[in-house]
Amino acid sequence: MWIGFAFAGYAAVANDSIQTIGTFIGSNRKTKWWILWLFIGGLFLLTVTYSFVVYDGDVTYQRLMRTDADGNLSYPHPKTFSYLQIVAPLFLLIITRMRMPVSTTFLLLSSFSATTSGITSVLLKSLSGYGMAFLFSGIIWALSYNVIRKHFRKRKTAKAWTVVQWITSGTLWSVWIMQDAANIAVYLPRKLALPEFLGFAVLIFAGLGVIFYLRGDKIQGIVSEKSRLEDVRAATFVDFIYAMLLIYKLFISTVPLSTTWVFLGVLGGREIAINILRKKEGTRHVKGSVRIVLKDMIYALIGLAVSIMLALAVNPKIQEAWLGTTLF
Repeated sequence: MWIGFAFAGYAAVANDSIQTIGTFIGSNRKTKWWILWLFIGGLFLLTVTYSFVVYDGDVTYQRLMRTDADGNLSYPHPKTFSYLQIVAPLFLLIITRMRMPVSTTFLLLSSFSATTSGITSVLLKSLSGYGMAFLFSGIIWALSYNVIRKHFRKRKTAKAWTVVQWITSGTLWSVWIMQDAANIAVYLPRKLALPEFLGFAVLIFAGLGVIFYLRGDKIQGIVSEKSRLEDVRAATFVDFIYAMLLIYKLFISTVPLSTTWVFLGVLGGREIAINILRKKEGTRHVKGSVRIVLKDMIYALIGLAVSIMLALAVNPKIQEAWLGTTLF
């Protein structure tokens, strides 16, 4: 259980950190890594402690406590773990090293789902999240492009922007934890005792320290290749749009959501809108942005395919529902 949790904890944070703190890391490159770590790590501890206290030991904000019509948990804690359930986070680590922004929600939760609806409901919510994020982000950047281009022409920014970005990034990070803590805690009992909670919190806090020391590591390249996201003002806008969408999705239902797909939608809509409106001759820049968006989506779909294969290999109930028989 704890080996699987340790693998999942580092793999999920290493992969998904790009969504929530990638722009934060990129636009604060001159700030010491440990200052950024203490800020983000401290918010993590506050967020999960609140859930642990309010929800009687549950650190996932009820994401793993959903039940079906018969009152059974959609993501029950297994009495025994299969080999593939432990190996799944290692797949995620390998994919992370390849700079693929795959969905940890699909990859980690699918092997624990008690029914096929547990997978399809997450998929539908995530797909709608991507579409909403792409359109919403594209419209906002299209409407504000000329204003931003006029007033943000100077490279030098006011210090107030840094304060606003830290507040925005902190809010986004806390909301992300409310959504995605389930991906990590799925290996642990649904209600944690105090020693288990301390182990959960300390290990993830330490893992965040490694991520900040490495400045986001390989997956940080997904943010670095996007247009001017090292600018604190652009980073703040991206984080704000993303945070608003996650807050909206958070309160719709307790169905887990692939925040990766929402993040890709935010970046994709922005990238397309900016490059269409750029006053540049030719269409190479537009085609280049389309290639970047398509590449990110292909990687996300690869992660989805791997997730479904893992769910089939691990979960007899999924095998019977989709194949009409069990494989093992």
